[in-house]
Amino acid sequence: MELHTIMNYLDIQDILPLVTSPSQYIGSEVNAVKKDPASVALSIALAFPDLYSIGTSHFGLQILYHLLNQQKNIAAERIYAPDTDMEARLRSTGLPLGSLESQRPLAQFDIVGFSLLYELNYTSILTILDLAGIPFLAKDRDTSFPFLIAGGPCTCNPEPVADIFDAMVIGDGETVILDMAASWMAWKEDGGKDKIALLNAWRRIEGVYIPSFFEPACSADGFQTLIPRYADYDSVRRAIVPDLNAAAFPDTPVVPYGRPVHDRLRLEVSRGCSRGCRFCQAGMIYRPVRERSVETLMRQTTAALAATGYDELSLLSLSTGDYCQLSELMSRLMSRCAPDHIAVSLPSFRAGALSPDLMAQIRKVRKTGFTIAPEAGSQRLRNVINKNITQDDIAATVQNAFSLGWQVIKLYFMIGLPTETDADIAAMIDLVQQLRRLKVQKSKGMKGHKNQLNVSVNTFIPKPHTPFQWTSQLTLEASKETIYHLKEKLNYSDVQFKWQHPETGLMEGLWARGDRRLTKLLIAAYENGCRLDGWSDHFNMEKWRQALETTGTDIGFYTTRSRSMSEPLPWDHIHSRVTQGYLKSEWENALHEATTPDCRWGDCQVCGVCDFSTVQPVVFAASSSQDTASEGTPSVNLFETPDPSAAQTSSRSASPPVRYRISYSKTGPARVFGHLELASIMFRAFRRAGIPIEFSGGFHPKPRISFDDPLPVGMESLHEICTVSVTPLTSSRDMMEKLNQRLPEGIRITRWELASSQKALTHDDIRYEIHLKTGDFDSEKLAAFISSTECVVPRIRSGGMTLVDLKAHVGEMKLTGENRLFLTIRSGLPVTLRPAEVLNAVFALSEEAVKTARIVKLPPASLFETAS
Repeated sequence: MELHTIMNYLDIQDILPLVTSPSQYIGSEVNAVKKDPASVALSIALAFPDLYSIGTSHFGLQILYHLLNQQKNIAAERIYAPDTDMEARLRSTGLPLGSLESQRPLAQFDIVGFSLLYELNYTSILTILDLAGIPFLAKDRDTSFPFLIAGGPCTCNPEPVADIFDAMVIGDGETVILDMAASWMAWKEDGGKDKIALLNAWRRIEGVYIPSFFEPACSADGFQTLIPRYADYDSVRRAIVPDLNAAAFPDTPVVPYGRPVHDRLRLEVSRGCSRGCRFCQAGMIYRPVRERSVETLMRQTTAALAATGYDELSLLSLSTGDYCQLSELMSRLMSRCAPDHIAVSLPSFRAGALSPDLMAQIRKVRKTGFTIAPEAGSQRLRNVINKNITQDDIAATVQNAFSLGWQVIKLYFMIGLPTETDADIAAMIDLVQQLRRLKVQKSKGMKGHKNQLNVSVNTFIPKPHTPFQWTSQLTLEASKETIYHLKEKLNYSDVQFKWQHPETGLMEGLWARGDRRLTKLLIAAYENGCRLDGWSDHFNMEKWRQALETTGTDIGFYTTRSRSMSEPLPWDHIHSRVTQGYLKSEWENALHEATTPDCRWGDCQVCGVCDFSTVQPVVFAASSSQDTASEGTPSVNLFETPDPSAAQTSSRSASPPVRYRISYSKTGPARVFGHLELASIMFRAFRRAGIPIEFSGGFHPKPRISFDDPLPVGMESLHEICTVSVTPLTSSRDMMEKLNQRLPEGIRITRWELASSQKALTHDDIRYEIHLKTGDFDSEKLAAFISSTECVVPRIRSGGMTLVDLKAHVGEMKLTGENRLFLTIRSGLPVTLRPAEVLNAVFALSEEAVKTARIVKLPPASLFETAS
């Protein structure tokens, strides 16, 4: 098995130069954990059914990865949905999909756990299983295959994908996943042959749903009901981590390569939101509010900064502006982070929630996009949805945001909310126009960028476990008509209007409120070519229509019809702890346009979640570190636990910065790093090593680190140069050792010396060793080139086409073995050629042969002369 794994890894490495963003597949990130499978009792693959750039930004997976790998007898590895080009390569080569850390085939793991955050990711579940050779349906898998489990917010209605999974986790997963792991290891010690025995052990863990223990039936009216196999297991209650302040926090999170959606550390200040918006599923299924104290957050920040090297930190929760100690936290974070050039970003705060102290802190933070969610244009409709903010609150918040330095304000609205009328749509238009006028008044006489409103509109989707779960979704035609009307009315140069495609919203609604009959639709759509449906450039409604027709699925049955309160719902057996009585009373309040106050600062609304013994709101007084129990509500899920942003130890010296010239090698898996990616890796390594880099002055200071001629992606080098100004806290040798300890596999510092005040003007020939993996070096073509007097070829760049004589640029070229070539290219000329250009012109190699060739840039000959 080990040899098979190694061979797969080598083959995967050969594929990397042929796909986009290859670094997402190498698994050598900082803080990635690699364990010997033979040394552990249980191996778990944590699968995220979306691309790496999305999955690595999901902090819930980081929590589980950290928590599981803390256990000596458990190894957790990661896997993400491959992009379509990698999927095609895996299929064409017959290679199975493997984990990032070891490239071990997924089918060899004991458990595969999926994080389900978005319904339109469901086809990617099948992509991952298909590429791994794992049957889609639980009934088709015996114990020779991994157990498939799932968690995340989508499991609050697990039914559309229930037939795929052996078990599903409802609610917070920190405790549940460890209990499930312990049960699996005990089952394995007993022989590990009886699958039902393990499922029976799992069903006794709070929050674990075993779909095969519920038999679906269909009523004469076409409604699905579930018949439990066991009388004592007829429902599943959501698992809750009662004290977030004491919950596990990944203080050494994996630092992703490339450009993840959230390329920063995130600090989860609280889980839950007590506002009670009636459309918000998260606000219902993750009650109650649980805050972390400032002291806890600062400890987590310090540890994570030292372990990661990020230069930005973001506060996250469902409603960051409601965090009780926000002013104190912002003050302490700014004091901690500003001296080390670590930006603290605050992406949003609630309309009407700005205090003078908080405004003073906000003036200091990085001004990225700023978000406000009015959701509805009229006060009447905001009352219906229990969005307890007024138009004056919204206007004041926008005005304050602009005055505090934000230039782009994002406004989120929904269309198709219950009881919506044409007057509510007109009120949305009026509100945006009013905010424009505020902005224009603010901008007069000011220089710089013009302020902008980004208006985003989505079609409302009634979600399970909310007071609106019984209402209908807007039809496709009505959604398009409303969006086009808004687009026409909000056509201003200072308003950017965006919208979710109504087809996407309709399919999301289908999967959010569907039942087990949709599994056959999912498989049909996958077989029809549906992939990565959460991405607009991949979503294909026509393919979905074909699958709907093939399976006879009536999409309107699940989406655009209203449901009776006496009708059985597919998720009735999943107890979010919010009672049906509470949801029904909130629906009645909505119809009467009556608002419900925030229970954090008022009376308990008797939603049913809290027992006020184990489960209750946990908040901290604004000027105290003591726990204060108060009523609370909704929330972010364990799968949304964020983390802090990063940087070096805040040790400084009065000595002035020194400029160093650093030589490094870039080989093996590091060859797939692009230039910007490499620069980020280096910068963060300096921070983790505690070596303070000098920054430029000005409003946007930049680290003083620069790189010589960047290598193309896929090329290796034994001698690259970067120049950096740092405050030397120790000797050059010590700094080099510290940096090497914190660099990923394939990058190694080889020399560390003082930089000359003037750049050396050396024109050494650039030397390369090249080894072809496919194709051949034709000796006759090489001889023809050597004997020719000129070899003029076109060179196409963004500036146009020029003619280049290769003979003037190539110094030496000779075969050194089978499919091995030594090449030198002259430097100091107006144009410096790349080896790929020479190989294409001289040997007429295919694009694939050139991309998969191992091209190694050698140290300059003068380096050896100097050494001697």
